[in-house]
Amino acid sequence: MTDLELATQAALEAGKLIRQNFGSDATVDEATHHDIKLALDKESQDLITGILLGARPTDALYGEEGLAGNQDSPRQWIVDPIDGTVNFFYGIPHFCVSIALRVAGEIVVGVIHDPMVGETWTVEKGGPALLNGRPIQVSKRDDLAESILYVGCGKDEEALRTGVERFHRASLRARKMRMMGSAALGMAYIASGRIDGYIESRISLWDIAAGQLLVETAGGKVDLTAVPGHVDAWSIVASNGKIPLEEIL
Repeated sequence: MTDLELATQAALEAGKLIRQNFGSDATVDEATHHDIKLALDKESQDLITGILLGARPTDALYGEEGLAGNQDSPRQWIVDPIDGTVNFFYGIPHFCVSIALRVAGEIVVGVIHDPMVGETWTVEKGGPALLNGRPIQVSKRDDLAESILYVGCGKDEEALRTGVERFHRASLRARKMRMMGSAALGMAYIASGRIDGYIESRISLWDIAAGQLLVETAGGKVDLTAVPGHVDAWSIVASNGKIPLEEIL
């Protein structure tokens, strides 16, 4: 089984688990003002870990719910077991599983699976970006006035302020604005040509690793800037590579 096939299998199995639990009473492990951690997040990551490391026992795994495997390995699986946990908890069917493989510092495999819609995006370095097995590409729109943009607002006061200010500026220029609650799905939508850009001042690596390879392979552009003082946290500007997002930053 190839790495892409393995990642896809893990994402689909985790998606089944998540879908089966959608709409039921979820156990909250941790709640903050702007975020929620569920027991299901950990259960989903444990399932993914078992599949990935069961087949690749010498690999490392770096996930939102913790580390596993051999952390000295050059092969590292990057996992968000439920991207969009708050949406899931409130019964909003917009969330996904995101799995990427980073080898010697380079993302080489990405899978994003939406279990509610039944959509699975897959990509491998050097291969096409696919949605349910069919090639996809970013939109051809190059006019900001015709674009749909997704602006994330983060979870702390500074990130929220930055996000709201950007949302305001962009809303005066773009056709429509969205705050969707899942960075990975936002990037998958860019790769599919559904939306044209995604901006957030602070996002974690596991939210965007698979999406970065997907967007770039589909013809788009992703700019990441490390956030000082936060390990593997990034400011992100992702787009179809044609919309002039610098006008709203």
